[in-house]
Amino acid sequence: MLRPKLPDIPTLPTSNTISPQHSHTPAPSAGRSLTPYVGAVAAVVVVGVVLTALLAAVAVTAVSVAIAAVVLRSLINGANKR
Repeated sequence: MLRPKLPDIPTLPTSNTISPQHSHTPAPSAGRSLTPYVGAVAAVVVVGVVLTALLAAVAVTAVSVAIAAVVLRSLINGANKR
């Protein structure tokens, strides 16, 4: 079978003098940006707005149907009493 080759263990220098290093490189960023999260939040907000608009449309329709039913009932009862 194929086996991965393990890297050789590096040997450390055996020098007793320590050379100071004054140049520091900045740490690399994690590589994650907030763009996907912003897109997800925007999608959730859009879906919430659409669902709220649909709920409002259903509520307005239900109120208008109820008012129409009351008016028709009143007209029918008024015609029967005459």
